[in-house]
Amino acid sequence: MKFKAKPAFFPYLLWITLFVIAPIGLILYYSLLDINGDFTLVNYKNFFTSAYLTMTLTSFWYALLITFFTLLIAYPTAYLLTKTKHKHLWLMLIIIPSWINLLLKTYAFIGIFGLYGPVNAIMEILGFDPTQILFTDFSFVFVAVYIFIPFMIIPIFNALDKMNPSLIYAARDLGASPLTTFRRVIFPLTIEGVKSGIQVTFIPALSLFMITRLIAGNKVITLGTAIEQQFLVAQNWGMGSTIAVFLILIMFVIMAFTRKKKKGGRAKNANKANTSS
Repeated sequence: MKFKAKPAFFPYLLWITLFVIAPIGLILYYSLLDINGDFTLVNYKNFFTSAYLTMTLTSFWYALLITFFTLLIAYPTAYLLTKTKHKHLWLMLIIIPSWINLLLKTYAFIGIFGLYGPVNAIMEILGFDPTQILFTDFSFVFVAVYIFIPFMIIPIFNALDKMNPSLIYAARDLGASPLTTFRRVIFPLTIEGVKSGIQVTFIPALSLFMITRLIAGNKVITLGTAIEQQFLVAQNWGMGSTIAVFLILIMFVIMAFTRKKKKGGRAKNANKANTSS
């Protein structure tokens, strides 16, 4: 059986080698080169200067805001979806906008938030003066939250949908309030879905660059923006790769903190009992 299973593993191993290990190896290699192609560690030294550390903290702050507001909207939405009659149809309608190209959606928001867009038109009808919504922190966070909402809803919806409803009924029968039921029953049982949603939101939010350019007007500088500028503008592949190395390390740390915990359960206790006997 082991001999038959090994050939099926080769395509997976080849894929991982070519598209995961090799690119990371190239990034590590280029991070050790200066702009002239000579070996150096100055890129790592430069990363710990105040400019890059401030940029890293800014990236974390915006990623945290985006993740928080996305979770704040996605969790109640996913919960309400599980209560609807055609829940999978409604879920599909929420997912469909994520199939549209990101660049097209970004340009659509440029028109919506523009000085002569529908948002300002409504504000004029209400008696307010037109204001520039584009190129602000609000527009950047708003568009990013809109883009990531489907990716946060899906894992939370799956966790809620798999939850045994009899547990909620039991909590209510025991006199638990709706808030207590959510805090002690519903949320702990769906925490793995929340963790998955945080992974697919927080990690990409750290490396956003196209939205920062088109929506925020480069007023928001993230790690992704810095990588793009180093590669395409400054032509300093070494510094761009160094920032990418630290971004990869940050991603691994986040994945480690939000990974699914192994369950002990009865099986583990049974194994211990068998071992001791």
